[in-house]
Amino acid sequence: MSLLHPGDEGRARRTTPRPTPRTGPRLRTVAVVTCAVLAVVLLLQGGLGLGENDSGPGPAGSRPPAVGGRCAPSALLEPPCGAWFGAFVPHSKDDLAEKVRDYERRIGRKLDIVYAYHDMSPVRGGRLEGQLLTPEEQSVAAEEHLLLLSWESKWWGGTRARQPTWKQIADGDLDASVIDVQAARVKEFGEKVFLSFDLEMDTRTPANGTPEDYVRAYRHIHDRFRELGVTNVVWTWTTTGYLEHADLIKRMYPGDDYVDWVAYNQYNYYRCHKADWLSFAETQRATHAWIRENISDDKPLMLSEFGTADDPSRPGRQADWYAQVPRVLKDLEGVKAALQWNYRDPGPHCDLALARDESWASLRKAVSDPYLNQPLG
Repeated sequence: MSLLHPGDEGRARRTTPRPTPRTGPRLRTVAVVTCAVLAVVLLLQGGLGLGENDSGPGPAGSRPPAVGGRCAPSALLEPPCGAWFGAFVPHSKDDLAEKVRDYERRIGRKLDIVYAYHDMSPVRGGRLEGQLLTPEEQSVAAEEHLLLLSWESKWWGGTRARQPTWKQIADGDLDASVIDVQAARVKEFGEKVFLSFDLEMDTRTPANGTPEDYVRAYRHIHDRFRELGVTNVVWTWTTTGYLEHADLIKRMYPGDDYVDWVAYNQYNYYRCHKADWLSFAETQRATHAWIRENISDDKPLMLSEFGTADDPSRPGRQADWYAQVPRVLKDLEGVKAALQWNYRDPGPHCDLALARDESWASLRKAVSDPYLNQPLG
């Protein structure tokens, strides 16, 4: 399996069809309206770094400056005036920075957040899968990117007997060999990073343990990092957002004291899961409303993976789907980051990457929207 992106084994959680909820109330609050108005004001003042023709954020590599600190991110990396845009970009052992730059050239801007995946294997024998903040990731961070690190309770390629369980993690069995080692690396790095433990945990039970085991494991990692003086982690809890798992998801929430951002992954799978074609709005609104009502009404939210399959019978359909993104995002109260998944899932018809030039052009236009161009500092 290629390093630091999940292959078929790492994303086997998607082999079971999970249709996306299609209905739900549209939420819009005074806070969103206020931020939208402020973004317009900043745009008119030239504060978002757009050119005179207002056509986009300029060439890749440019960043909008903060204006008097009014739109600078919070201590928890929350952009107050809009939302971050990020992506998972497929890469191999030593080419993450190159692949990110290639992606950025195609969309005409820098990514705010770069997403990378890791397992919990001990770091030895040259294995980097279990090494948070690899040299490549640190290089990407140095080029003005935030990092979202997904840390999975797996040993990719390891035997069944070597797969860690939530109970083992909660009991401290992995502290010396894994948890403490990675905590030290993150602390030494110094810059703030988003860290997610066992994304889509609602698909991992009972194999990894009970929901209660998961909560104990998450809290143990959180508390262990704090005990070791790690203060530069923004704790991100990532569920599928699949509402047939609603009761399970509620049981697996570690609590407001342990979570900084709530994240979820919703897609238009289409033929991948033999589902109907769903618009971007249809993939997001019901889950968003449920999260706000049942998990948190004030935590910043992240679309940690979003994307769509292609429709070969209608070549422009994928492009039309991405064109909706900015408008819909502005209606999703509290969503402060959206990360495009530019890769495949296991199974036939499950390539969720951008399929053609017109899809890339549509995404390029969508992510030039001022709402998705916020200053990093």
